[in-house]
Amino acid sequence: MRREEIEQRIQIGLAGWGDHDDIYPSGTKSGDKLKIYSSRFPIVELDSSFYAIPSPDRMVKWIEQSPETFGFIVKAYQGMTGHTRGKIPFSDPKTMFQVFRESAEELLRAGKLRAVLFQYPPWFGCERKHVDILRRTREWMDGLPVALEFRHQSWFQGETRDKTLQFMRDEGWIHSICDEPQVGEGSVPMVLEPTSEDCTIVRFHGRNASGWHSSGQPNWREVRYLYRYNAQELLEWKGNIIKLLESTKTCWIIFNNNSGGDAVDNALQLMEALGMDLPEMPGPPPYQLSLFED
Repeated sequence: MRREEIEQRIQIGLAGWGDHDDIYPSGTKSGDKLKIYSSRFPIVELDSSFYAIPSPDRMVKWIEQSPETFGFIVKAYQGMTGHTRGKIPFSDPKTMFQVFRESAEELLRAGKLRAVLFQYPPWFGCERKHVDILRRTREWMDGLPVALEFRHQSWFQGETRDKTLQFMRDEGWIHSICDEPQVGEGSVPMVLEPTSEDCTIVRFHGRNASGWHSSGQPNWREVRYLYRYNAQELLEWKGNIIKLLESTKTCWIIFNNNSGGDAVDNALQLMEALGMDLPEMPGPPPYQLSLFED
């Protein structure tokens, strides 16, 4: 595949833009970070929307701070995927979805919404009631691009694997493919099957098996995604991505392994492996010479 085609069909970015210190010159203010981030990467996963639905005005502000071609993958609010423990600040589920829609539609109108990512929790297994929830969710999100990521192995076990993928195709779900630890039913295998001809998402969560089930512990955010992909693992993924592009037009790739600050370096490593142009970064040049050091 030619370099020009790779640049057009693969976009690599990070989960969030606030916590990646390697991107920003020393002393960068929080409000200036998106502008700098979006000058270096073409796409971002908006993960703050999982904890609280951004206002439409906030979305407009982010639209104005990023280039015309920049894209957002917006993580669905936790109440929409069943993660919330405690009271949800909405009168009913449909109102919650409508408030989220009004916000996401600002990005859609600006041409910057790549997908709304529905990542379901480990207890969301392959059951009829959960299939019904997925159908209802797709109905309430009609007109918006939606991506689906599971965290329970039952969706991809045995004969269910092909049925799940066909269901996603029939219902219009973009497949969010995971690279994550394989530590029981609360994680999913790497299923290299696009469900949309237009786009596929790949999310790198790391392979920290011992820390994967650390949720509930005080330091779980510092532990769960603590992993640095080595050169061989990323070269294997280079082959996987090229294979995916045989049946999907675009791959959006998000590095979420930032507990130890590794997401930026790994993103740049993969870009380098794919022969993509590397963004200019702060720090002593040439930045990329250290990328393949273990």
